[in-house]
Amino acid sequence: MGVAQADKQTRPPFDAASIGNPIQPELSPGQTSSAVVRAEILLARAHFSCGEIDGNFGTNLQKALVAFQQERQLPQTHRVDAATWAALNTDTASALTDYTITSDDEKGPFAPIPQDLMAQAKLPALVYSSPLEELAERFHASPALLQALNPQSDFTAADVTIVVPNVLTMPLAAQAAKVVVSKSESSVRAYDANDKLLAYYSATIGSDHDPLPVGDWKIRGVSRNPEFHYSAKLFWDAKNPDDTAVIKPGPNNPVGVVWIDLSKEHWGIHGTPEPSLIGHTTSHGCIRLTNWDASELAGMVKAGTPAILKE
Repeated sequence: MGVAQADKQTRPPFDAASIGNPIQPELSPGQTSSAVVRAEILLARAHFSCGEIDGNFGTNLQKALVAFQQERQLPQTHRVDAATWAALNTDTASALTDYTITSDDEKGPFAPIPQDLMAQAKLPALVYSSPLEELAERFHASPALLQALNPQSDFTAADVTIVVPNVLTMPLAAQAAKVVVSKSESSVRAYDANDKLLAYYSATIGSDHDPLPVGDWKIRGVSRNPEFHYSAKLFWDAKNPDDTAVIKPGPNNPVGVVWIDLSKEHWGIHGTPEPSLIGHTTSHGCIRLTNWDASELAGMVKAGTPAILKE
């Protein structure tokens, strides 16, 4: 094998220069590239979240893209075409930024999180498992993407400067007048009083065993850093229906860092310990968002905000 061929095969699939370049090719579903990373970042900054930024043009990105095209009155091509790139690139801020890891980032505590809920209940907090997980979540990225952008970096050391997605935007100024949850779209949308779309979030919604309770409900309140009160009798697949437990707060809590309570008993919109699974799996009935999307939505709603759940 020649050196050039070996370099081509081992080179990380993403690079900062390509992501930062506003001149990009048309993108279609199924692609993995630096251009996809750029599209995901710009959509996230426009408050059209595909969940975790990972460089893969999957179903979450397709749906967020179509929502953006609809809202911007662009042809709904399901591709990032020239017109869509032009709309996205009106945001001229850098797609990537440098971040220097601090000693606070490395303080932890960090701990492995068991899958079993009863084992989780024995932990003092549901913390991050590693500094890499913490940093990836802060910048809305998959750990693999951060590692690809920083192949020589030590994520466990302070004073190391890394390249990260520039996704830390200002909170939306408007309050949501309603929230619409769509099962078919696997999404949560927030609208203002003039029915203008404020934000779009990819979501995991229910399952065949725990279908979405279609109807008009209301938000009863928001709880940040919630405990999770586990009752096995509410879970169809629980091994012991008599199990109960209180699981302490933390980003790896089963409901993440935010619980948005709905007027339908036992139902809510909440975060998740597994951002990579958003939109790609089922839930035990509730509506899951990434922790960062759930946090943003929580800042836009209040008790009494209508929540419309539809097929």
